[in-house]
Amino acid sequence: MSRLIVVGSQWGDEGKGKIIDFLAEQAEVVVRYSGGNNAGHTVVVGENEYKLHLIPSGILYNGECFISAGTVIDPEVLLNEIDYLDKKGIKVDNLRIDQRAHVIFPYHKRLDVLAEEKRGKNNIGTTKRGIGPCYKDKTERIGIRMCDMLSPTFKEKLKRNVDAKNKLVRAVYDVDGFDFEEIYEAYMGYAKKLSKYVIDTSIPLYDACIKEKKVLFEGAQGTLLDLDFGTYPFVTSSNPVSGGVCTGTGIGPTMIDEVVGVVKAYTTRVGKGPFPTELFDDMGERIRQVGHEFGTTTGRSRRCGWFDSVIVRYAVRTNGLTSLALTKLDVLSGIDTIKICNGYKINGEIVRDFPANIEDLELCEPVYEEVPGWKEDITNVTKFEDLPENAKKYVNKIEEICGVHIPIVAVGPKRSQTIVRENIF
Repeated sequence: MSRLIVVGSQWGDEGKGKIIDFLAEQAEVVVRYSGGNNAGHTVVVGENEYKLHLIPSGILYNGECFISAGTVIDPEVLLNEIDYLDKKGIKVDNLRIDQRAHVIFPYHKRLDVLAEEKRGKNNIGTTKRGIGPCYKDKTERIGIRMCDMLSPTFKEKLKRNVDAKNKLVRAVYDVDGFDFEEIYEAYMGYAKKLSKYVIDTSIPLYDACIKEKKVLFEGAQGTLLDLDFGTYPFVTSSNPVSGGVCTGTGIGPTMIDEVVGVVKAYTTRVGKGPFPTELFDDMGERIRQVGHEFGTTTGRSRRCGWFDSVIVRYAVRTNGLTSLALTKLDVLSGIDTIKICNGYKINGEIVRDFPANIEDLELCEPVYEEVPGWKEDITNVTKFEDLPENAKKYVNKIEEICGVHIPIVAVGPKRSQTIVRENIF
């Protein structure tokens, strides 16, 4: 298969960075298709760890790397990330940014904070990086794109937006507005530094696809954070599901060969919102500490719970998953009995499908199946047949319940700690 999408199959943080890095070594083109620097991928190569937020993980190799039109870009963050990679000896000459990608400005970030504060106890737990307000401007058709920032009309467009935001923050939030000249001067500097990377990425991407090059579409966040199909309103502001590839890159669905869903051997989520299998006891804390469950971007501790097959089956359906990559199996080593959620009980009734209504989800009680665990350390296992019997049974049980094959199993954060049962790229 030459054109492959990698998506998160839970609430994000599934270990996509590791799987994408593992597959990116084989790819000729790697594309980030949605979201902004509210996401983060941690990649471990040998003894080196890389934390990426906007730049595709493929930057660690020699292939082309595209940040597509569906993303939103904070130029300051992107330039800092370029500098960060440069200091680690990684060059970004192969990076290209789509001219249609929207730009995050200081007023977006400030409005993100003010809106969260105004919601009080009803806040939705955003990363406060301006992602939502930037996408809001995009849908309101007043956003400024990378091509606009490089255009002679940039000053006029920015002035119009800053004036409008100043009226808004003064009238609604009763705070001081923004200094137009300060923003304009800073962003002209950013534009000068980034101009060499900005092109129409849909053209070389299309050429790569029709030439049957190996193209990897890199997802951020997860299915349950999708704006349309996630646990709304506790979601992101874009479409991290596989369908977001087409709208975010300008590539048609007939050009996609494979969709791989990355899923943890348990479940985590960051921020607010219902989480049926969440553990509030010592087991939840054990998983958090052993799994190092703290956000790459925010540093926030992640909420932890047992594997939820209702969520993953939902991800299989909404993404059209053709396979799963199971991560962090090693975290469950040493647990006597492991639980798998096979359904929910709502007001005494068993349901097997994921509910759309957030109030219904809050009522859900997990229906568990218990399976025996294993004691052995599996972090150095390189072949599936060498895993403990109960670990193999656990993987096979997830395959059976979710109805999708698992060709990749990760038993640690390093690239070498990856068991390949079947090549998919």
